[in-house]
This record gives sequence, C-alpha cells and structure tokens, in this order.
Amino acid sequence: MRQATLHQLKVFEAVARHNSFTRAAEELFLTQPTVSMQVKQLSKAVGLPLFEQVGKRLYLTDAGKELYTTCREIFDRLAQFEITIADMKGLKQGSLRLAVVTTAKYVIPRLLGPFCQRYPGIDVSLMVTNHEYVIESLVNNRHDLYILSQPPEDSDVSIHPFLENPLVVIAWRDHPLAHEKNIPLKRLAEEPFIMREPGSGTRKAVQKLFDENDISLKVKLDLGSNEAIKQAIAGGLGISVLSVHTLALEGVNSSLTILDVEGFPIQRSWYVIYPSGKQLSIISQTFFDYLLNEGKTVAEETALQGIFSQARKSTDDSE
Repeated sequence: MRQATLHQLKVFEAVARHNSFTRAAEELFLTQPTVSMQVKQLSKAVGLPLFEQVGKRLYLTDAGKELYTTCREIFDRLAQFEITIADMKGLKQGSLRLAVVTTAKYVIPRLLGPFCQRYPGIDVSLMVTNHEYVIESLVNNRHDLYILSQPPEDSDVSIHPFLENPLVVIAWRDHPLAHEKNIPLKRLAEEPFIMREPGSGTRKAVQKLFDENDISLKVKLDLGSNEAIKQAIAGGLGISVLSVHTLALEGVNSSLTILDVEGFPIQRSWYVIYPSGKQLSIISQTFFDYLLNEGKTVAEETALQGIFSQARKSTDDSE
C-alpha cells in the first residue's frame, strides 16, 4: 500500500459508492479509462482485486469492502482536520461542501454568488444529484450541509426552511387553457401530464392533491429531468407540474407559461439540513445563517422575482 496515493483512494471510494466506473468518472470530472487505470493501480498496490463484475453489476470484493471502510475513516478524519484548520483561520479561507437535489441547481448557484463575493477565500464544492443520493450522503455525513425540498421523516436531522418552493402548473404558452382563470382540477385532469419519475418529491405532492380530490391523474410521459419536461411541454406533448424555480432562466420570451389552476401553487419550501448533533464549522455556520437570514431576499432580487410574482398573481386571482 506504500505506492497508493490519496487520489487513487478518492477515485476508488467514488467507484465503490456508486458501484459504477461511469458515474464515478462523471462525479470526479475524469474520463472512464482514467478511473479504471487508477483503480487498477490501486488494486496492484493492495495485492488483491477490489472489484468483481457479475453480469453487468459491479461488486466489492472482501478486500474492496475493507478498503472502502478505511477510505471513509480517512476522509472523515481529513474533513474534520479541514474544519479545524478553517476555524483557526476564521473566514479568510477554507471549503464548504454542499449536497443539493437536482431542482436546487436553479436556486443555489444564485444564492452562492453573493456569498462567495463576500467571502472570496472560500472554495465551494457543490454536488447536484437526485434525492436518493443526497439522503445517502446525509446518512454518511459526507458534506457540510444538504438542501432538499422533501426532508427525510425517519432520520435524526436538524431541518430548517429558508425559501419558498411553490409547485405550479406549466403549459405551452399557446395552450387553450393559457388565458383561463381558476381552472378546475377536474378540467386539468383531462390534459395529458408529463411528470418526473415515480418516487420524486414533486410527483408525490401532485398525486396527493389529486387523490385528496378523488381525481385520476392521466400521466402520458415520465421523464427523468426538469429540462426534458420543459422541452416536452414546449413541443406540445402535454402539461406538467414543476417547481417555479425551474423557470428562472426562461426569460420574457419563454415558450412556457404558468396556468391559473385551483389548488395551485402547491406550497412547499427549500430546507437546509444537517445531522442532529453535528458541529458546524465557522464557514458552514456562516452559510447556514446566510440562507436563513438573507436567502429569500437574495432570491427575490434575482430573475426569480418575476416568476414568483406570476405565481402569486395566479393565487390572488383564484381567491
């Protein structure tokens, strides 16, 4: 193991965590051959194979499992060391590690901008992934803070809302319902829906609303990303329900519009979360306080202001 490098251990840990060379390469911004070579060299240094492939599935060997546990211990100790050093230096320099769900990519970069300008010595690591992996990262305490719209119900975590995240009905701007007011939910159910995959937080919230009103939801198409859904809507394939934040970059000439539907917007929030009892570093605590005290104001001073106004107008008109 004397020939093993910290970089090789990081590459191995990512492959082991994802059970995939491809996903590890995407996370680390490396090519897949580079990842494979690093793992091969590490396996040679250990003297035993670290992975075995059965069919298309990748599995850790016994040696790989032991090394993965060791890697987690090493990285946890290094992370604690970084926190200690950052606290010694104050806010002059250090790192902030965030894990956020995919939809938050429309929000968090806008909030990070002013924060990083205020503290230019802070390096930010932002992992954008699905809800499942954010929860896994939370359970394993891999990041400083976690941002979700659907907080876990069965974990011992500290949960704090910091920004509205309303769900709105989105359609093509020339849709027949585009200029209707207070559209009944039953009328909306006649339209073909384009939705996120089953199990997503947005889909669960929409399904709950329709179930409470004893109305069937006609899902025509499942798509795994908000951008794909927006393109499908623009192509006239149907309507959808998305976070209002997904419209942040659309601009005034957008081909999409928010429909005025009874029961909408569905009011939700963004939450900043961390394990209960976790001692936040000075940098993490400062960003945490920034989100709670300034997050909403900063968001509404950006391009989000217009779409929030449109969503609120729909609510006001329906009352």
